[in-house]
Amino acid sequence: MRMLGVLGGMSWESTVTYYQLLNRGVRERLGGLHSAPLLLHSVDFAQIAAQQKAGEWDAAGDVLAEAARGLERAGATALLLATNTMHKVAAAIEAAVDIPLLHIGDAVGQALREGGIERAALLGTRFTMQEAFYRERLSQRFGIQVLVPGDKAMVEIDRVIFQELCVGRFLPDARAFYLDQLERLRAQGAQAAILGCTEIGLLLEGCASPLPLVDSGERHVAMGLEWMLGE
Repeated sequence: MRMLGVLGGMSWESTVTYYQLLNRGVRERLGGLHSAPLLLHSVDFAQIAAQQKAGEWDAAGDVLAEAARGLERAGATALLLATNTMHKVAAAIEAAVDIPLLHIGDAVGQALREGGIERAALLGTRFTMQEAFYRERLSQRFGIQVLVPGDKAMVEIDRVIFQELCVGRFLPDARAFYLDQLERLRAQGAQAAILGCTEIGLLLEGCASPLPLVDSGERHVAMGLEWMLGE
């Protein structure tokens, strides 16, 4: 197996899920006592979140680029950035290392294309929903039209992510609100929904959704497993 580096901590709630799913995936494929060869750099999310809020994306990119260099020096052969939003600085990370960054947008795009989806709803942080870095990658590389909630709904979706999900609070009211937004986007023509924040899957786990769900974290892990196992 090839060593995989994980840039995590954004938030650590979802990084735990990455760790679990990567190890479970290896065990399911190889059996016995096999587990995933991983290196993890978990950042202090308070610093990154403050840089996001201040629009200091270059500074945040520098933090993750330095972390990526450390993982490469330690023996990682590829990287998973265990967050959707920080793929805004993917180019800075890629420029810092000589190993591939397995892009979460590509994992999502491949899943949608394989499912025959052409119009997909997107829930995530306001950065992921509003800015072009994520939506344009899906459009340009995979031909996916992305639908997002209205401005007021975006504010509440973002608030829930940072004030509740990232600190391990998964509340019924938030779950109901997210499902209502998915129903509204279904009525606008969405064929599936991208859970474009790695914590949202934790909130909606086990729910009856009005749309088929593409969990970005799960798809990203599957991409990491393919690399690790040479599939």
